[in-house]
Amino acid sequence: MNSPVNGSRNRLLAVLSHADRDLLTPALETIGLDARQILEAPRDPIAYVYFVESGLVSVVGTTEPDHRIEVGMVGYEGMTGLGIVLGDDRSANETVVQSAGSAMRLSTKSLRELMGASRSLTATLLRYVNVFMVQGSQTALANGRGRLDERLARWLLMWHDRVLADDLVITHEFLALLLGVRRQGVTVALHELEGQGLIRSTRSHVRILDRDGLQQVANGFYGVPEAEYDRSIGYAAHRAPPGRPTFL
Repeated sequence: MNSPVNGSRNRLLAVLSHADRDLLTPALETIGLDARQILEAPRDPIAYVYFVESGLVSVVGTTEPDHRIEVGMVGYEGMTGLGIVLGDDRSANETVVQSAGSAMRLSTKSLRELMGASRSLTATLLRYVNVFMVQGSQTALANGRGRLDERLARWLLMWHDRVLADDLVITHEFLALLLGVRRQGVTVALHELEGQGLIRSTRSHVRILDRDGLQQVANGFYGVPEAEYDRSIGYAAHRAPPGRPTFL
């Protein structure tokens, strides 16, 4: 029988051994991901983990009264539910679908059992947790030291990596939320990138025109987690298109 994991677009599943893929197959189910769907709510038990195949998922830090900012993103290079991998049962953050797509879903109970049965599966998932922590530390660095245009360029590049499309559906309001700034600031930064011929922006769309130029604007704030993914986890099935990190 052909394993659905073998046909999955998820890069983390693709690097698993054949034995680990066969172990996972009976427990996985393919589901759709709807925009704004909440996959994890702060402090609530996590019922499922999701190996993203398409679309984009945001991990959003929240606190009272209503402070919110994106602290990480997951595309088809990764998975949600890292607290489960680390032995906990919940997260302090919100995990929300930012761009609709699909995923292979696995119950928390099944993941714990499978990790107990396979050291190699556990090791791979822990390496991904480390890569995600690197992404979080680089996000903190960018948020603390980067100019808004540099942070916006980094964010657009990371989205571009994961959706594999030049047209990104995003409103200025949601960008402001993700970057933790006012909407007016995002509009000004988008216009600056547009003036340099790097993007084309409308009210709810951003089209990437010059990826290399965006990397220059990002000024070193993009690339460290992507390189760490390649070093720690690698890739399978195919190489990335020119200019894209190999985890794609």
